[in-house]
Amino acid sequence: MTDSDHTEASLNIRNLVAACSAISVFGLAFGMTYPLLSLILESRGVSTDMIGLNSAMMPIGILLFSPFIPFATRHLGARNVAIIAALLTVVIVLTYKAFDTLSAWFFIRLLQGMTMSTLFVLSEVWVVSSAGSRHRGKVVAIYGAILSASFGSGPLIVSWMGIHGWMPFIVGAIIIALGVIPLSMVREKEVSSHEPKGPGFLTFLPKAPMLLASVFAFAIFDAATLSLIPVYGIQYGFDVAIAANFLTALILGNTVLQLPIGWLIDRYPHRVVLGGCALIASSLLVLLPFVMKSFWLWPVLVFLGATGYGVYTVALSSLGERFQGAELVSGSSAFAVMWGLGALLGSITGGWSMVVFGSDGLPFHLAGFYVLLVAGLIFRKQLFGVRES
Repeated sequence: MTDSDHTEASLNIRNLVAACSAISVFGLAFGMTYPLLSLILESRGVSTDMIGLNSAMMPIGILLFSPFIPFATRHLGARNVAIIAALLTVVIVLTYKAFDTLSAWFFIRLLQGMTMSTLFVLSEVWVVSSAGSRHRGKVVAIYGAILSASFGSGPLIVSWMGIHGWMPFIVGAIIIALGVIPLSMVREKEVSSHEPKGPGFLTFLPKAPMLLASVFAFAIFDAATLSLIPVYGIQYGFDVAIAANFLTALILGNTVLQLPIGWLIDRYPHRVVLGGCALIASSLLVLLPFVMKSFWLWPVLVFLGATGYGVYTVALSSLGERFQGAELVSGSSAFAVMWGLGALLGSITGGWSMVVFGSDGLPFHLAGFYVLLVAGLIFRKQLFGVRES
């Protein structure tokens, strides 16, 4: 190994550790914010539909700002943009308590969506660009497991601290501030404002239509399960504590079973692994109503979490394999846009499916989107005239 090769290897490892450390901190804070604000509003007698509308401001913020992330990084540098976004998020979290009204929270959550999307987009860019082609699938899977575990730890912190007073907001701000430390460790190339810019969202769309469709389908599944899977359990007669564990089982599957999916990504065509995850997830969703009153409920939820969330792991790994530089940043920001669109649609249509078709409308509804994704992967040449791996 030459000195340059050794330096490059060290650079990759440094960025990977920094990005994974940062995303674990921000995932923890993100996982705290959702239940904390919802529980506070619920304790004040705010209606569930208004709570849902307030929660939707965060994905709207993601949608609004994600297209501008490549522009900001091109002129300021990705590390500088990420640090600025982290510091702004610290202020935003404290602002919730300083301006403690429902109307103010609509605007504050919109701003948080903008800053948090920046942190997630840039962390993912560093992970997939630093992983190297040989082990990219496993590295991205480890990243996804870390993110899932940190996100799942957020509600535990809320249950420990409670929802009253300044303490949960101060703790959340401190956690995010700590994330600035690993961000400052990231090394990147000198940034020039004269570098060729990456494509915009509409220009990037035809370059990877099935990857973006995968993110869209995943986001529908992600948003609907995060907000509605405990409600689904309650409607089946489970008490609140057990119904809440439905989400825990999904997150557990995503955390402990991502590495096998990463191993598959590194050995088989991405399209095959992606289609396999979507097909298994849709099958488990259809099976779910039939195992609700049996022991098999929990294994089904665990494997559903692994494969349902695994769709995003495969898509992110494929993005890193196919694109680099400015195109990679543009692709990651396009992922964020598709996630925002899917999250909005998932929250709305998930609840609608339960109202119109009963409780089981939720899993059947989500299964339908993953079936459509499988069909798109099979007929992608006929649909788009291009071949995606």
